[in-house]
This record gives sequence, C-alpha cells and structure tokens, in this order.
Amino acid sequence: MNKHLKLVRELHDTFIFPQADYGANVRLPDMAIITRQALLMEEGSRVLKALKDGDMVEILAELIALSYYALGAIAMQGGNVTDQPALWRHDGFILSVMKVLSDKINDCASGSAESYSEVYCLCVQLVRSFINADFDKAFQVVHNHTMSRLSESGKALSIDMGELQRSTAFTAPDLSDCLYE
Repeated sequence: MNKHLKLVRELHDTFIFPQADYGANVRLPDMAIITRQALLMEEGSRVLKALKDGDMVEILAELIALSYYALGAIAMQGGNVTDQPALWRHDGFILSVMKVLSDKINDCASGSAESYSEVYCLCVQLVRSFINADFDKAFQVVHNHTMSRLSESGKALSIDMGELQRSTAFTAPDLSDCLYE
C-alpha cells in the first residue's frame, strides 16, 4: 500500500470517515463522485490562485491538500494508488501546469481510482520537480498537523471529508522547511 494512502486511511479510521476495506475496490456512489469532484475542483482552484501569487510555500500546501483529497477518494473505494508517471515536463510555462492539473482533475469525474491516482502522482511530480520540495516530508507534516488539530477539536468524529476542508483543522502548517532551496 502506498505510504501516503496509508496515512489517509489512518485519518479515516481515527475519525470515522467513510472508506471501504482495503482491496475492496468498490465504485463510489454518484453523489460521492460529485462531492469528490467538487472538492478537487475547489482545491485545484486554490492551487491555481497560489500559482498566480507565486508563493512557493502556499503552492506546496495546496498541492499537498489536493493530493490528500485524491487519496481520500481512493480510500473511500478501498483501492490503492496506481503509480503512474505524470505526462508533464517542466517547460517553464505556468499555463502548462494549469492545463495538466485541470485535465487530471476533470478526468476524476469518472470516479475511477486510476484518475484519482493520476492527480496524486501529478501532485507528487509537481512538488518534486516544479517547486523543488520534499513531498514526503510536507505530506507527513500536514498529516500530523491535521491529526492533532482534529484530535484537539473533538468534533471531527463523523464529519464528512468535505466539511474537513472548510474547517480550520485542515489549514496547513508552515511548510517552508520542506523546500529544498
């Protein structure tokens, strides 16, 4: 099992977010696909706004959040990450990042674990090659922060992952230590 998916499944187990047993590979209900798509589109919009602002720490935080939501959808299905290289090469243009990110998010309307995996893998590649940051460290920092914030609030049990995004629990800590430069 992918190590980041394992962390997301831990969050789902701890706070009773819905997820299928690992290996079940169930199809998400239509309304769950719509909810996941809305989350991905909203977070994708935040990534694009961060790109526009040019704040590398903010771009990193938003890409980690986007990858978290993609993995959340995979956990709900009981699937695993299909490691696949993202078809994006650094050409120096922000528009190419916008296009590939928008296309991968749009593909998730199918509800397939492979599409969610593509979003996750693209986030990993963008963090490592475009931002030049440590994806693993940033993901772990955000995960630990989210777990502690949800534990402190005590009200996270049974809230939907969509509500998590709008709560203060998912705000990212300072990730500047995760940048290589």
